[in-house]
Amino acid sequence: MPALFPGFGGAIVSRLWTGRAWCAKLAVMPAPHTAEIFLDPHFTTGEVDPLLFGSFVEHLGRCVYTGLFEPDHPAADAAGLRTDVLALIRELGVTMVRYPGGNFVSAYRWEDGVGPADLRPRRLDPAWRTIETNRFGLGEFTAFTRAAGLEPMMAVNLGTRGISEAGDLLEYCNHPSGTTLSDLRGAHGAPEPYGIRLWCLGNEMDGPWQVGHKTADEYGRLAAETARLMRMIDPSVRLIACGSSGSGMPTFGEWESTVLSHAYDQVDYLSLHAYYDPDATDQASYLASAQDMEGFITDVIALCDAARARHRSTKRLSLAFDEWNIWYMSRQRPGQGEWPRAPRLLEDVYTVADAVVLGSLLITLLRHCDRVTAACLAQLVNVIAPIMTEPGGPAWRQTTFHPFAQAARYARGQVLQLHVASPTYETPKYGDVPLLHATAVHGEDGVLTVFAVNRDPAASLPLTVHLGGFRTAGPVSHSVLADDDPAAANTMAEPHRVTPHNLAAPVVENGRFTATLPPLSWNVIRLPLAAAH
Repeated sequence: MPALFPGFGGAIVSRLWTGRAWCAKLAVMPAPHTAEIFLDPHFTTGEVDPLLFGSFVEHLGRCVYTGLFEPDHPAADAAGLRTDVLALIRELGVTMVRYPGGNFVSAYRWEDGVGPADLRPRRLDPAWRTIETNRFGLGEFTAFTRAAGLEPMMAVNLGTRGISEAGDLLEYCNHPSGTTLSDLRGAHGAPEPYGIRLWCLGNEMDGPWQVGHKTADEYGRLAAETARLMRMIDPSVRLIACGSSGSGMPTFGEWESTVLSHAYDQVDYLSLHAYYDPDATDQASYLASAQDMEGFITDVIALCDAARARHRSTKRLSLAFDEWNIWYMSRQRPGQGEWPRAPRLLEDVYTVADAVVLGSLLITLLRHCDRVTAACLAQLVNVIAPIMTEPGGPAWRQTTFHPFAQAARYARGQVLQLHVASPTYETPKYGDVPLLHATAVHGEDGVLTVFAVNRDPAASLPLTVHLGGFRTAGPVSHSVLADDDPAAANTMAEPHRVTPHNLAAPVVENGRFTATLPPLSWNVIRLPLAAAH
């Protein structure tokens, strides 16, 4: 995250965009013209890795306690997990989850979260200035991932701890038996190895807000040596080195180059983090947030490939965008002077506009699926999350739940390289930006899916899609998420205020179809395809 917003901190920014006034504040956009997309089945970017639809669980606020885990809740299972939340997680389509942080991990002792729950120590968490009870730990987390059908991504503490502790944690998790730590896992009720293959080598170690913050040289050496030990213990692990916490960091670029000079041959991924603030003074740029994500990804790819050339390596590094989301930020850190347990922190309420921007960010990740092969929407429950809960009460879907769920369900297959023609609008941050943001996936299910965002908050956008060599074999469907009020949101009182709905199906004629994208909308258009001969 940007240096101005240290460590996921900050009080929730008050909502300034309401109804028609929201549109009035945006720079005047041109009269709508027809946008066009040109498809060709022969030109693809790559296969979508299911890990692109990951999420993130940190011991922050109510993400864990009264979010995922609430033993006294009427819907809790025998492990204390909320089954209503598990059902929503499955519906969301999450494939992988990162744990336990985030900033939390840089002062975390993994040993605190194993063994009998009533014997676990209570600790101060300096990252979020709270009390951590450790009632939910490694065993509970792995039980959660198995109940929800998720692949775990574990982060090791390279802030206050180091190589030895990372090796111990890996041995406890993955070694079958016959050693003190693997047998200790068995004594704790898990005789079979957890088999965790994805590991983050610390978190945001470039950030001065991070406990144990390091220079690029210090971190690069530590990451490389930690990776060597972890591969000695378990050669099957996949390792993620910390990239910059955001493209606005003063060390961006230099950090990546220095870290990779030490660790390129030892790691499989480099991480990226980015959060986008719905700035009420510049809504035009906010709607174009994907422009920043696009530039960030292409810059990091260039840095990785430059390191590859310097190392004369045949390995091409993948990117793990393992923290990304929309976040109403402030420069004030929460909870100063207090040490509460599981307080309500960063519980942003998302609008239609936020859902559309999040959909646009998903489109960007898909457009780079050849290099971005893992990603984590941060976070999963309550903390800037698509799922909200009330202690002892219901769970519900935020507006941002829906674009993620549709992408996770339908974006499985080959991402196509599109040629897009679109009218543009002017933004203070990014200059002229297309009103249409889109991608398309030739699905494993034999269906072509077009994901499209209309950034214009005032006018519909007619879209013509030229199908190239694709031949349809059934009716087209068009789902849209939009609302007359761009500030509309889902709440506990109105949990279904904003949901996707179907529009009239476009008709394919002469190898093309035309659809109308409503103002400020996320659109999913699906076409069953005829079998190739």
